[in-house]
Amino acid sequence: MKTAKPIMIQGTASNAGKSIVTAGLCRIFARDGYKVAPFKSQNMALNSYITKDGLEMGRAQVVQAEASFREPDIRMNPVLLKPVSDRCSQVIVGGEAIGNMDAKEYFAHKQKLIPHILKSYESLAQENDIIVIEGAGSPAEINLKEADIVNMGMARLAGAPVLIVGDIDRGGLFASLYGTYMLQSEEEKGYIKGNIINKFRGDLSLLKPGIEMLEKLIPVPTVGVIPYVRLDLDDEDSLSARLENGTPSPVDIAVIRLPRISNFTDFNSFEALMGSGVRYVTRPSELRDPDLVILPGTKNTIGDMKWLRESGLEAAVLKHAGSGKPLFGICGGYQLLSRTLKDPANVEGGGEIKGLGLIDADTVFEKEKVRVQVKGRFGDVTGIFGGLSGLPFEGYEIHMGRTSGGRALSALTAPDGTVKEGGHCRENIYGSYVHGIFDSGEVLRVICKALAQANGLSYLPKKVIGIKEYKNGQYDRLADILRRSLDTDMIYKILDRGI
Repeated sequence: MKTAKPIMIQGTASNAGKSIVTAGLCRIFARDGYKVAPFKSQNMALNSYITKDGLEMGRAQVVQAEASFREPDIRMNPVLLKPVSDRCSQVIVGGEAIGNMDAKEYFAHKQKLIPHILKSYESLAQENDIIVIEGAGSPAEINLKEADIVNMGMARLAGAPVLIVGDIDRGGLFASLYGTYMLQSEEEKGYIKGNIINKFRGDLSLLKPGIEMLEKLIPVPTVGVIPYVRLDLDDEDSLSARLENGTPSPVDIAVIRLPRISNFTDFNSFEALMGSGVRYVTRPSELRDPDLVILPGTKNTIGDMKWLRESGLEAAVLKHAGSGKPLFGICGGYQLLSRTLKDPANVEGGGEIKGLGLIDADTVFEKEKVRVQVKGRFGDVTGIFGGLSGLPFEGYEIHMGRTSGGRALSALTAPDGTVKEGGHCRENIYGSYVHGIFDSGEVLRVICKALAQANGLSYLPKKVIGIKEYKNGQYDRLADILRRSLDTDMIYKILDRGI
């Protein structure tokens, strides 16, 4: 029976670059003619995706699948944790939610998930030449080792040699690489076959003595040094720098950074395709006078509605809407536009609360989660974005709740051929459940052109391309950088030798 050769990417810490290195290696192996698939046994992320068969997986593994020239497959991420609070996450197994668990509950439960994880991995291994496995956080969290299923525990299950990625830009690189190795058991040390230094700026000749000293301290070779580069790929989670800084732009787009924000990758395409900056706002004073306000997805609509009210941002958003400038809500942000938010099924804690009241619709939360890919076409769109009328788009819905009433924004077609009305438009107010609605280059061109012209600006858009074509170019660029920076011959030898 065919069995893929595994290699695993772990890191000294979160945000060290594991996801990006995994994606880059996937693209290298795929371009070298191998059938490759990514795998992450357990992911924790705010950003998720719905597969063609209506199952939910982490966004990072979608990026890695795309880099591999593969359709995203739920087997690539069998367990997904979506935070709903600081101490509680929705647990998704095999693409379907099994409930919410706090940290202690999940720690006690997760060993029961090993058979499911192994089934997913072994199934992929039978269909591929190489599996690139990504770890999570750091394998040096000694308090979590006992029940580990995602770092050395997964390496052991798959028999995978491990490369450790360290972020030199943060400082303390050599200590973190040394400490990560030394905090492993003797068996675990045997899995570590190389270190990768990531995000390096400066003169490589000044770094080499440090590498030589490190290799004398621990018997682990340095596989390569990756330079600090800016790539435009979908972000893994809340650590994203996109949430901290905006890009100056003649067209000012403000996204309200809700405490429980999710799927903020929806807005990456504004900068990627159109060169329009997006900034994230947490206080009324930061909002100023943007050309467009976006309310993003959220893991708890009622909780974030209360936050909007308490923070003073509700009044600021209503003032913006009253000025005649456009406001667009996506998923949970669309629900926030409603007159009322009702939770009879106790999905978000129960009760009823007033929404922003900007659309003639009400939202009722239901226990059943909607998970479906859709193709859509804008209807007769009102206001500044009237140029969207008739344009096609595609994406996916993932939400717990239904919003009914008012004038529909679009018609949506599910994979089974079912057609329904979707979203809402009312003068300058727009809402939709569809993630990915902004991924069409033509949709973005219409929006950005309308915003620019409203400011009396001439607008010369970039070449209108789709987000898929754009991202494919980014994956190729990533692979080229990694091939120049890493000793790929050594990596192939590590693959062949295994443990």
